[in-house]
Amino acid sequence: MTNESIDLSKLEALLEQERAFLLEGDLEGLGTLLPVKEHLMDLLLDDAEMNRAKIQPLEEKLQRNQLLLDGALDGIRAVATRLAALRQVRSALDTYDAQGRKQSVVTQTVQKVEKRA
Repeated sequence: MTNESIDLSKLEALLEQERAFLLEGDLEGLGTLLPVKEHLMDLLLDDAEMNRAKIQPLEEKLQRNQLLLDGALDGIRAVATRLAALRQVRSALDTYDAQGRKQSVVTQTVQKVEKRA
C-alpha cells in the first residue's frame, strides 16, 4: 500500500474530462488521460475495501463513461466494417447467376493520378 491517498476531486475532474473527450470524439485526448486514470485506479485498488465508500458517489459517472466508451467502440467497429466493404467494392464486383449463386469478379484497377493545369 502506498502512502499516497486518492484525491477524489482529481478523479471526478478526470471523469468529466473523459466524458467531454468522448462526446467530442477526441480519441487522442482520451489517450492522454490513460496514464493518470491508471494511476488513480491503482491507488483505489491498493485498499479497495477502504476506498469503496469514497468511490460510491462516482459510480454513476463511471457507468456513464463506460456506456459512452462502449458506444465509441461500436462506432469505430462500424466504420471499420464500412471501410472494408468499400475496399471490397473497389477490388471485386459481386454478381449473381440465374440460380442465385454469388460470383465475384476481381477487377484490376490501376491507380493513376491525372494532372491538370
